[in-house]
Amino acid sequence: MVTKMTEDQLNHFNQRGEAHMVDVGDKAVTQRVAVAEGTIHMQADTLQRILQGEHKKGDVLGVARVAGVMAAKKTPDLIPLCHPLQLTHVDIRLTADEVRQTVHCIVEVKTAGQTGVEMEALTAVQVTLLTIYDMCKAMDRGMTMTDIGVLSKAGGKSGEWQR
Repeated sequence: MVTKMTEDQLNHFNQRGEAHMVDVGDKAVTQRVAVAEGTIHMQADTLQRILQGEHKKGDVLGVARVAGVMAAKKTPDLIPLCHPLQLTHVDIRLTADEVRQTVHCIVEVKTAGQTGVEMEALTAVQVTLLTIYDMCKAMDRGMTMTDIGVLSKAGGKSGEWQR
């Protein structure tokens, strides 16, 4: 079932239907938090090399965490209509599951601002997982990234939301 979007929901378009950056100047500055997640699936041997620190490129998960933090800070450079935000916190948690042969990524991003940080959290998840892929692709080109999405957000006029 497809629901019709209202003009209020499509706020990245002006009255002429042209894309524009939303004016958040009149919004109150509030504490904003967003949490997003995603998973990368891989061969068992790939995961073992990562966990045992035997990967020839070094600390795969450490490099991926740093890449995710950098990505959160660079989100407005990648997503055309995102506002540049002063992030106050980015936390990236990576959990390996040897049974499922996955690394699960959860990212929490915070700011005190006039707009939310969902895009920053999602960008950080994607780049964290892409970095794992990049560092391991020589031994496992079949890795896949799945289940990427926002888990929760808080702050602003719309308040709290949880999946």
